[in-house]
Amino acid sequence: QVQFVESGGGLVQPGGSLNLSCSVSGSSGSPDNMGWYRQLPSKQRDMVALISPRGRTNYGYSVKGRVSISRDNARNTVYLEMNNLKVDDTGVYYCYAVLPPDYHDYWGQGTQVIVSS
Repeated sequence: QVQFVESGGGLVQPGGSLNLSCSVSGSSGSPDNMGWYRQLPSKQRDMVALISPRGRTNYGYSVKGRVSISRDNARNTVYLEMNNLKVDDTGVYYCYAVLPPDYHDYWGQGTQVIVSS
């Protein structure tokens, strides 16, 4: 059974930083693309950052320049470093992975990020 373990969310002041991590276990092989999406209050779930197994990255427009995604393939873990956080970054952040054998999208349970003074 596939399991996601997300950590690192919490409360931070505007301008602050947070680091999220997500470990995936239980799949029949190594994840393909991994990444993070977020759901802001009253909005759709949007892509924050994606990373391929070889390290190719893609960032959402609203966070570009403020976040950095990385992964540890040996640990099936993806990381998200977020800097200069804004109040508008408040929301639930979901870990994402494309997993074998079906290469469908899988999601973590989400971790809350609150940016507030």
